[in-house]
Amino acid sequence: MSNVTPMMAQFLEIKDDHPDALLFYRMGDFYELFFDDAKEAAAALDIALTKRGKHAGEDIPMCGVPVHAAESYLLTLIRKGFRVAVCEQLESPAEAKKRGSKSVVKRGVVRLVTPGTLTEETLLEARRHNFLAAYAEVRDAAAISWIDMSTGVFQVMALPPTRLGPELARLAPSEVIVSEALEARLAEIVTESGASITPLSRATFDSTAAEKRISEVFGVKDLAAFGTFSRPEIAAMGGIVEYLRLTQKGKLPLLRRPAREEPEQIMQIDAATRQNLELTQTLSGHRSGSLLSVIDRTVTSAGARLLERRLSSPSRKLDTIRARLDAISFCLEQADFTDNLRQSLRSVPDVDRALSRIALDRGGPRDLTAIRAGLTQALRIAELCTSHALPDDIAKAADALTGHDALLDLLDEALVAEPPLLARDGGFIASGFDDTLDDARRLRDEGRSVIAQMQTDYASQTGISSLKIKHNNVLGYFIETTATHADKMLSAPLSETFIHRQTTANQVRFTTVELSSLETRIHNAGSQAIELEKAHFERIKETVLAQKDLLGILARGLAELDVVSALAILAREENWTQPQVDPSRAFSIVEGRHPVVEASLRASQAPFIANTCELSAEDNAARLCLLTGPNMAGKSTYLRQNALIAILAQMGSFVPATQAHIGLVSQVFSRVGASDDLARGRSTFMVEMVETAAILNQADDRALVILDEIGRGTATYDGLSIAWATLEHLHDVNKCRALFATHYHEMTSLADRMNGVENATVAVREWEGDVIFLHEVHQGVADRSYGVQVAKLAGLPHAVIERARIVLDSLERDDREGQGPKAFIDDLPLFSAAPAPVAAPVKESEVEQRLKDIVPDELTPREALQLIYELKEKAG
Repeated sequence: MSNVTPMMAQFLEIKDDHPDALLFYRMGDFYELFFDDAKEAAAALDIALTKRGKHAGEDIPMCGVPVHAAESYLLTLIRKGFRVAVCEQLESPAEAKKRGSKSVVKRGVVRLVTPGTLTEETLLEARRHNFLAAYAEVRDAAAISWIDMSTGVFQVMALPPTRLGPELARLAPSEVIVSEALEARLAEIVTESGASITPLSRATFDSTAAEKRISEVFGVKDLAAFGTFSRPEIAAMGGIVEYLRLTQKGKLPLLRRPAREEPEQIMQIDAATRQNLELTQTLSGHRSGSLLSVIDRTVTSAGARLLERRLSSPSRKLDTIRARLDAISFCLEQADFTDNLRQSLRSVPDVDRALSRIALDRGGPRDLTAIRAGLTQALRIAELCTSHALPDDIAKAADALTGHDALLDLLDEALVAEPPLLARDGGFIASGFDDTLDDARRLRDEGRSVIAQMQTDYASQTGISSLKIKHNNVLGYFIETTATHADKMLSAPLSETFIHRQTTANQVRFTTVELSSLETRIHNAGSQAIELEKAHFERIKETVLAQKDLLGILARGLAELDVVSALAILAREENWTQPQVDPSRAFSIVEGRHPVVEASLRASQAPFIANTCELSAEDNAARLCLLTGPNMAGKSTYLRQNALIAILAQMGSFVPATQAHIGLVSQVFSRVGASDDLARGRSTFMVEMVETAAILNQADDRALVILDEIGRGTATYDGLSIAWATLEHLHDVNKCRALFATHYHEMTSLADRMNGVENATVAVREWEGDVIFLHEVHQGVADRSYGVQVAKLAGLPHAVIERARIVLDSLERDDREGQGPKAFIDDLPLFSAAPAPVAAPVKESEVEQRLKDIVPDELTPREALQLIYELKEKAG
């Protein structure tokens, strides 16, 4: 190692401390990467891979990214699964030289960038949370805690280990930290949720040490100040706090007081159901086309994040649901208030994230002006609210918007309207705020005009009109003239004033005592102005952070007002109605609609057929609707829309229906659609059975279950048997409310045997061999599945369709006659793929010929009546 340069030795030492991360090693205006880091980064970022010197006799691979553009590269690397250690220069080259001419600039890792620890605006989705979660187990109990570093949200919840998957699906964290002892068991569950898993030492999750760690962070002696937490909850929270210390190198982000979430207060929705119902993203992973994309009318980033949280976690607390619905109703009634509120909200910036960046020393002057703009708009909204008698939710949000006059006055007086991005650039403190700063700026700025006047004076004094005063980083200010005039300035009496500095090929440069003195004053004025502004930035930042708790409450109040008004606008535009939610077991939806399908049909100017659903049950009885009908008739849409209406109602929203009465739903389960899981060796049928098993094992008597085509992935009699037994279990054991769609018509007889089962079907019409879907659900039983007709609509070859008709007729005949499969095979004619014969043209009847000559708009009523008699006579 004797031939290793000091700089490379420093790199290798730092890299040894961060073996699992790419090391961004700061060298001037670039972050450089070396060795395997360079190879991986160059491939991931599609940038050039070069080399720098040798190590152990081989070239050292190298690549780099500019510091000013580093964030975009960081985002790419994080999305591709990398972690990045950011290594900065901790001193200037000049400071390093004081320790010796060959001393290497001190460097150190100031931050580990991971998926769950992003705070920069360019690295985050403005309208989505970026959660970092921690899961801990203590004996037989477990808990999950989660934070959003960019907003300070900090929550925890106890849960059985079996609930980890559903909770990760609800929270959608980008990173989950676990004890290294649990990594092997939990890796698959975590990665299935779309998060990356980060193992930490067991000591990180020691609940005793964690309690002390959390208390130190919040400056309290005992966590009892925040509530009562179990040992697993403390362990999970402590794991997060320790991970933040590790990744932020001791600089903790802004954290709200930890809040405990109660599982029994939230509607339970498992991962498969969230995926099937496409609540926040579609099956393909996109936001567009999801329920969230259709209902989102929010105008602020914080409001959009709150809306997603509510949709992902519908409430089971009646008081909360009713208060939210009352607030929406008020906004609908007070249209002018709502429109004015929305107009003010449009100018509200993301206060939470600006505050978080300031707390982490990653903020700049624009974050301060964002808080100023938030306070300004909050004051206007508060004034708007004073003229109305507000419902509780809106009144509570409005109360949080005032009481910040002193801070707003400071920000107004101190900051310019449009500040620069970085504090080191200066120019963000307003004129008149600090007289000393104004004087320094005046000298710095007016120095240019003083230099110009000095140049004029020297040109006049020397008689050299081409004389110029210039500046560079080596000489500073200097007087420059051509070599032709140099002798004149080097001779008395001018030589007594002008001092020779430098001679170039065509120019000679001079200075004067007066010019040197002025240069010193100008240079110091510029530096002094920057330092004064930096000092003001730090003082203002501390003043803002001193009110972080109140500012956090204000931000949440603005988000609440945004969500309430957005849901009111949604209800107004889409003609949604206020649901009645109570403790009963009612489930009555009159003319319900699927919001996503309706929006899609509206885009193509097609109507959506509304349908009614009645699953109301008394006492502890079950209530099941057994739905039959052909594919493409709209059964799956009907099933999904009723589940979505329940979720919307309990998140505190109006619903797409004429009328809705919903008794509190504890759980929503959905088994709709076909998919396999080849990576885990699961067929479509196996996936279906696993999801069905989860429903039957977990659904309670207040659950809402929607099941579509249970048993279709196996043999007919096997599938029928499974579907039959599943329906009986839902009725007799789970005793829940359910919609059960099936093609097994034999199951419709269960309605005669079970009081809680009712048959329904989707109406269709058959016309000249084709099927017409009416999309209307009514009581009754489908007489057939119309599978052959649907296949025809799908475009199967004519020969296949005709062969299918023959097989179907034979099967139905043998079934009626009680014959077995051998008789069916023996009687079935051989398949022929010959093209269908072309039908001979049909001769038109007299009636058809007569109708061709008629123009209806030209007939009088008497002529029309006479025509009917004429046609009737011709038809015989």
